[in-house]
Formats: sequence, structure tokens, C-alpha cells
Amino acid sequence: MNRPYDIVLFGASGFTGALTAAYLAAAAPPGTRWALAGRDPAKLERLGLDVPILRADATDRAALADLAAGTRVLATTVGPYITHGEPLVAACAEAGTHYLDLTGEPEFVDRTYLRHHDLAARTGAKLVHACGFDSIPWDLGVLHTVEQLPENVPLTVSGFLRGNGRLSGGTLSTVLTVAGRARQAAEAAAQRRAAEPRPKGRRISSRAGGVRYVGGWALPMPTLDPMIVGRSARLLDRYGPDFTYRQHFAVRTLPQALAVAAGAGALVAAAALPPARDLLRARLRPGQGPSPEQRAKSWFRVTFLGEGGGERVITEVAGGDPGYGETAKMLGESALCLAFDDLPDRAGQLTTASAMGRALIDRLVRAGISFTTRA
Repeated sequence: MNRPYDIVLFGASGFTGALTAAYLAAAAPPGTRWALAGRDPAKLERLGLDVPILRADATDRAALADLAAGTRVLATTVGPYITHGEPLVAACAEAGTHYLDLTGEPEFVDRTYLRHHDLAARTGAKLVHACGFDSIPWDLGVLHTVEQLPENVPLTVSGFLRGNGRLSGGTLSTVLTVAGRARQAAEAAAQRRAAEPRPKGRRISSRAGGVRYVGGWALPMPTLDPMIVGRSARLLDRYGPDFTYRQHFAVRTLPQALAVAAGAGALVAAAALPPARDLLRARLRPGQGPSPEQRAKSWFRVTFLGEGGGERVITEVAGGDPGYGETAKMLGESALCLAFDDLPDRAGQLTTASAMGRALIDRLVRAGISFTTRA
């Protein structure tokens, strides 16, 4: 509590960062000591918020160390994180500062676990990745579903996404980075599997689902989210002795399913070729994104089917513009939750479910994101 700030937001001059800054300005309770930080103070000042402006570059480890030492919670929107993120994680782990980001990059999450989890566990820092649409609806939606099912029995949960939205330049850059680093990601995942202790006496399986027809077409969704859900299941005994999770993207018709599959395949192929990758990045640059009118028409709905102990429940997490408006809300509420709520005494690399759990769900419900259940 003797640090100058409760929360520092790093990278607020970017598209999602600016939305998060505006959200914090509206949602932070009176007396919250918070600041903006980045490499270009002039850009941050143009946001017009009456908060302190701190200068720090993502490559300046000394400046990042000072930044981390001066706040209780540090949230960053500066990606791709595999390129720009590791020094800030290192500074937070060293300083015992809680860290939040919006990464959708499995390789980054694995490498920060290998390099910084042990130190963060000793200093008391909570390192919480994926605090936006990747992966809060999935991670907290599964937790919400599990809480409706019996304890100490095998559980199975399947998630199905429907929705729409548009990419920003920063998100596109991250997608292309992830798609172009498949080999490096596989190496990091193998190193983590070798180093991370497995839960004793429990079985956890969490990955993208297969193609299914469930009144519409459910397609595999090979994103970061199943990895985060699996990590939560390893950390929380409430997920039972045998937990299985599968994740899907849902569309209504076969032509839609074929179009989604073709588009994803084309993007992966383009990401593997530097000229094609550069061409795509040039069409939508970081800092560019959908207009307020486009965001107002965007929405998401994730339906979870949970089964175990002879019981079956259906839960749903739903909200507005997934990639930007709701992501800014999720990151902002995560920062406020870490700063002010009574949370489990855990540290190291965590997930939103294991670090904040029901406290964050309650915050998001009050902020307008729905978590509902039906039998």
C-alpha cells in the first residue's frame, strides 16, 4: 500500500489500450491511484485523462523495473507479447507486482512460466495472462459451469462460441505472429510439459474440439483458451478428479463452416510467408480498428454444456463487442479486482479463474457481461 499507484496501464496509446484507459477513468472508484505509462507521453496526454503520465519503453529494463516497483498492479496492452512483453513480466516478478495482459499467444505464456513463475511465487506476484476476450469468457465460463455441478466426480464441459466482430491492427499483428511461430510454440510447450508438476491423482484434458453437428456446425477452435482452462483445472481441485474440456466455434450452415475453415487455412498459410505476412500487416496497422458504430453492432455468446455426477447444466456468457469494448472492460475490471478485492492467497503464473474467480465474475456481471445457467 505504500507504493505510489494502485494500477498502472502500460500502452494506453494503442487501440485497445485507449479503450481500457477510458474504461478505467469511468469505472475506477474514487481515490484510486492510477496512471498511464508508455514510450510516448505526448500520445498519452492526447487521451485527455486527468491522471499521471509515466514514460517507459518496452525495451528499457531499468525503466520497467522502476515502473513495476511503483505500483501494486501493472496491466499491459503492448503486443505482440512474444516480441514486446517479456521484460515487463520479469520486472513484475522481481518487484512482487501483480501483472495482467491481453495475450492470445501460447508460446508467450509457456515461456513466461518457464522463466518467471518460480520467482513470482516467491515474491507474491500474480502473473495473469489473457485477461480479455482471450480468455476470460472461456476461463470464467467454465468455472461458473463447474460450480453448478457436483463435487468430486468426473466432469465434462464443452464450449461453443457464436458472435461477430472486427479485427484491429494490433490483433491482426498478434494473429500473424502466432500463426508464423508454430515451431517455436511447440518447443516452448514441450519444455513446459517437462518442467511443470502434474496434479497428483487427477486427470485433466483440455483442447480444441472436433467437428460436430449440434443443431448447427461446431468447428475446432485452436486458440489459447483451452490451454488457460486446463491450467485453471490443474490449480483448482473443484474441477474434480477427471476433467475434460473441448472448445468449438459454432455456425449455422455448412457453407458458413466451409468458409470459416477456408479462411483460417488461408491465414495460416499467409503467415508462414514473410511477404504475405507483411502485406496483411500493411492493410491494417496497429492503432487502427473498428469504428464505434461497428463495435456497437458486435456481440458474442459462449454456451457451455456441463455434465457430471448424473447432472447436466447449460450456462452462457454473453456480451457486446468482444475484441475491444468488452475486452477493455475485462482488463479494467481484472486490474480493479487485483487491486481491491479479497482474493485467494496464490502467486506465480495464474489464470483469471485461479487468481480471481468468483470475485471477477461478480464484477463483470455488475459491468454488464452476463453469466447465466439453465438445467
